[in-house]
Order: sequence, then structure tokens, then C-alpha cells
Amino acid sequence: MNSRTFINMKNTERFTSRVENYVKYRPHYPVAVIPFLQEEIRLKKDSIIADIGAGTGISSQPFLDNGNKVYAVEPNKAMREMAVKLLGRFPNFEAVDGSAEDTKLPDASVDLIVVGTAFHWFDQPAATAEFRRIGKEDAWVVLMWNVRKSKLPFEKAYEDILHKYAINYKDMDHRNVGLEQLVDFFIPGTLVEKRFLNTQAFDFTALKGRMLSSSYVPEEGHPSYEPMIKALEDIFNKYQQNGMVTFHYDTALYLGRV
Repeated sequence: MNSRTFINMKNTERFTSRVENYVKYRPHYPVAVIPFLQEEIRLKKDSIIADIGAGTGISSQPFLDNGNKVYAVEPNKAMREMAVKLLGRFPNFEAVDGSAEDTKLPDASVDLIVVGTAFHWFDQPAATAEFRRIGKEDAWVVLMWNVRKSKLPFEKAYEDILHKYAINYKDMDHRNVGLEQLVDFFIPGTLVEKRFLNTQAFDFTALKGRMLSSSYVPEEGHPSYEPMIKALEDIFNKYQQNGMVTFHYDTALYLGRV
């Protein structure tokens, strides 16, 4: 087993203990994503979608609602099983035990490859080769994730807690991926960037669950857990209005061919 394989295996297990919080408290994607893709690349109801690193199916849901066939490729067993539990009612949904580097999908089988908040985990060269293999001749790739605004007072205070207590947070943060990092991923001249506004409101229980859904946050039993939760409670009490606080996001979407 080479070092890259070992690292990828470790990454696939990062969210196993966080599935319940992930399902309940992670933000979804704006409904405006589908009309944008219908306009930009003529997404149709019969377009076949591969959702890579699909997790619990948050990024699959909008396409299932649109009537698309969706292959939800996810290496983590607990997250994949949760996706089946939540989305198995859709006849066009199929969960696949695979990864970005080895999707298990047939050659030239999909019209659109979707990656929601997972691209930073991939071995990029290997994923590029795999995307080229499974995509039809005119296939597109969509990368999207919710970027929490960190300059507003509450969000900044939350960010400060993560920098103080989270494990390797600055290395894991998907905001480290942007246009500069994607220039070599997409074919020159095909990259389109789009931003959507998104929000998420929490009481304290939900805010705590949102924090604990992140793989880089210490869990109960870790020395940093109790002081981290105390700090979270402090900022909640400071900034809450009528018992609620709000995260404001930019949903960043990058569209192109590979």
C-alpha cells in the first residue's frame, strides 16, 4: 500500500462518527443552482449525473428533485448508507461504493459530474483522469461548496474558535481552493464561476451540531472539546437574537470541462 492510498483510506473514514450531525446541520445548496445549469449547459431531466464524494446526498438532492438519474459515489460506508436511507425513495438514485479516483462507473457514462464540498479531499491528477474516463464527450464538471462569510461579527468569532481549537483547520478549509488552484484542473477557456447567496439559522443545539459535523473539530473526550464548546456558547449568547444566530454563505460554483 503506497502512502497516497493510506491517506485516502484515512480520509474516507473521517466523517463516520459525524453522520448524524452532518445530515441535520450541514447547509444545502440554493435551488437557483438548477436553473443556472439549465441555462448555462442545457441541463435536462434526462441528463445523467455522477455526484462524486456524495456524502449523505446533500449535493444529489437538487438533481433528483429535477428528475435526473444520479449515481452518488461515496467511499464512506456510514455516509453512503445514510444517503440510501434519505434518498432511496427516488427511483433514479443509485449509491456507489467508489471514490473520485476510482468511481466504479462505466466509461463515457455521465453527462455531468458534480462535486459538492469534497474536491479538497481528492487526489487531483487521479480524479481528473477518472472524470475524463466516465464523462461523455461533451460532459461538464461542477464543483460547488458553501463558503461561510468570516468578516461579519458572529461568523468572525466562530472562525476564531476554529483557528484556536480545530485540528489542522487552515489546511482542511475548502476556501483554500479557488480560481488559482482550478486553472489547471479545467480545460482553458471553459471555466465559469458563479456565486449564490445562502443562509442557515441555528439555535444553540443546532449550532453545536453544525460545528461537530466538521471533520477537523475535536470530539467529546478530546482535551480541547470542553473549552471549545464553552467558547461556542459564549459567542452564541453574545450574538443571538431571539435565541437564534445566522451563518451567511456564498455558494461558490465552478463549472467547466476537464
